[in-house]
This record gives sequence, structure tokens and C-alpha cells, in this order.
Amino acid sequence: MAPKQASVRKPAPELVRDGLRASILAGEFEAGYQLRQDEVAEQFGTSRIPVREALRQLESEGLIVFHANKGAVVKGLSLEDVLEMLDIRIALETRALKLAIPNMAIEDLDAGQEILDRYDAASEPEAWGEMNWNFHWTLYAPCNRPKLLAMIEANYGHVSRFTRRQVSRAAGKARPQREHHELLEFCRQGKIDEAVELLERHIEQTQKSLQASSRRMELGR
Repeated sequence: MAPKQASVRKPAPELVRDGLRASILAGEFEAGYQLRQDEVAEQFGTSRIPVREALRQLESEGLIVFHANKGAVVKGLSLEDVLEMLDIRIALETRALKLAIPNMAIEDLDAGQEILDRYDAASEPEAWGEMNWNFHWTLYAPCNRPKLLAMIEANYGHVSRFTRRQVSRAAGKARPQREHHELLEFCRQGKIDEAVELLERHIEQTQKSLQASSRRMELGR
């Protein structure tokens, strides 16, 4: 990790925006949570002006909405929203994987294997989501497309707010992990078409698991 430069400091609106974004994507604020400007300003040690600017930026990212009677609140996502975002995830991530495989070094493959080993040993569903993301990111990073990777990260952050709790329990760990190991092996062998096809099926199964979880919730199970 590169050393931090003490002289470099983000402008106040960026600090507030990045801090709130991280909290929202981490699930610290539930959908509908009201972000009071005075409380946010006190939390970040700034005035309300940078807070207002930060909130407007988060609105443009689709993380919050403004209501006439409540001000800024954390935006919820419908099942239909998330299913569409997973379609976007398929498009972005299969492209990244296709570009990444020819560039993968042994260190990239070893890093992926190390994550899967820790994933295999983890028993708490709450930990699986982060390991899943780290594994996928390790496979995509060698594509060397910063803008594509930024789009993947942003889309995944939105989706994970909705799926973090539901998918891990709905899909379990055995099937996703089996596919993760198979995906890594395809990457190791340089089998691009097979890897891309498996990744698409892998994400489609997330869609199916979400829909099944939603049906069970509607039935009160």
C-alpha cells in the first residue's frame, strides 16, 4: 500500500460524500434512513454547505433521494431494480474477465486461490459476501481497464446492499464455491470461453436465488 501523504486532503464535500457512500454500501444505513444535514455536519466536523453538496452527489449516484417532508433519505431498491443491475453485472464482468485472463500472472491466480481457501474455512454467512467480492475483483483486475473496473465496483456496491443478507443464506456456500473453484481453474488453463460462460451462469443463479428468496418471504416462510 502506498504511503499516505499528510499534505494531501480531500475537499470537505468529497470527504462527506465518500464517508456516507461507504456507510450506505456497507449496510450501516437501512433504506429510508433519514440523513439529517446538521447531524452529518457534526459527524464530519464541517458546515452544512459541504454536506448539501455531498448529498446532491449521492443523489446523482442513486444512493439517496430527497423528500419534501424528510429531506435526504437512503434510497431503497426493488427486486426488479436489483435483477436489472445483475444483468448489467453480467455484461460488465464477463467483458472484464475475457480481457483479464490473457493478462493473468501466477500471482493473480495464487491470490484467487488464497481467497477461496479462506472462503472454504469461513462458517459465517456475513463474511462470505466480502470474500466473494474480493475473489471476483482479483479475477477482473488484470483486465487493465480502469473505467470498466470502476463501473463494476459501483454496480456491485449497489447490488450488494440488497443481496448481502439474502443471497448468502438463500444460495448457501457449497454451489457458489464449487463454481468459484471451477472458474479459477478455467482461468489457470486460459480457457476464456468456458470461464465467461460459467461466470454468466454464476450470476444468473444469483438472480434465481433472489427471486426464490422473495417468493418464500411472500409466503411467510
